[in-house]
Amino acid sequence: MIFYFSGTGNSLYAAKAVAEAQKDSLISIAQEMEKKPGERIYQLEKGELLGFVYPVYAWGPPEIVLEFIRSMQITGSGVYAFSLSTCGSEEGNAARMLEKELLSKNIPLAAAFSIKMPSNYIVGADIESEEEQQDKFHMAEQRLVQINKIIECRQSGVFEQLKGSMPAFKTTVINPLFNAFARNTKAFSVTDACVHCRLCEEICPVHSITLKDKPVWGKACTQCLGCINRCPVHAIQYGTATLKRGRYVHPDLMK
Repeated sequence: MIFYFSGTGNSLYAAKAVAEAQKDSLISIAQEMEKKPGERIYQLEKGELLGFVYPVYAWGPPEIVLEFIRSMQITGSGVYAFSLSTCGSEEGNAARMLEKELLSKNIPLAAAFSIKMPSNYIVGADIESEEEQQDKFHMAEQRLVQINKIIECRQSGVFEQLKGSMPAFKTTVINPLFNAFARNTKAFSVTDACVHCRLCEEICPVHSITLKDKPVWGKACTQCLGCINRCPVHAIQYGTATLKRGRYVHPDLMK
C-alpha cells in the first residue's frame, strides 16, 4: 500500500510513479482521514509495501500525515516500510519524525528518500522559473527510477535524504513553530476575480473552505496551499505578498 498526501501534485506524481512501478495500490491520506479512526485498519502480509509519500512543510511531514499514522491500525508483520518526501530543497529530519510514529506501532522504517521538486510555498517566495522547474522534473524522473529499483529489491537500511544544514534544529525547533503559528487561515482573502467554481472547497483536505458569497475559511489548515495555487483565476491571496507572485501546480494535475 502506498499512502500519499499532496497539495499541488508533486507528491501525487511521485506516489503514482512508485505505485505503478511496484504494481501496488495508491491511497489518499486525506480521504482515509474522512473515515472514523476505527475504520482505518489495513492488513498487510510479510514483504508487502507500506509506503508514505508526502511533501515537506518547514522541515517536517504535514501534521495530517503524522495524525494518520497515529490513528491507523496495521495487521500483519514483516512489511517493508519506506518514506518518500518531496521538497523544494531539503527535508531536514522529516523522515525521522515519520519513523518515530511508525516505531510506536512496532514498524521499523526500512528506507527513506527525498526528491527535489518545484516549491509551491508562494507565501515565502515566488515560484521558480520554467527552466528551473523543468530541470527538477527531469532529475525527479531519473531519481524515481533509482528509488523504484531499491524498493523492488526490498533493500533495507537505505536512507538517501536531502537533509540540508542543521536538520535537527530545523525539524525540532522551526517545524513546531510552523505548526503552532503558520497553519492559520486569517491571512487568506479572495478578490472579486472569484468565479465561484468551488474548486477550493472541493480540494481542501481538511474541508475548511465553504463557498458563500466568496470562499470562507474555517480554522483548520494544513498549509498545503492547494486552494491558492490551484485557483483557476488566481483570486485567492495570502496576505499581500502573493498578489504579485506566480502559482505552481504540477503539470499532471492540469491535464
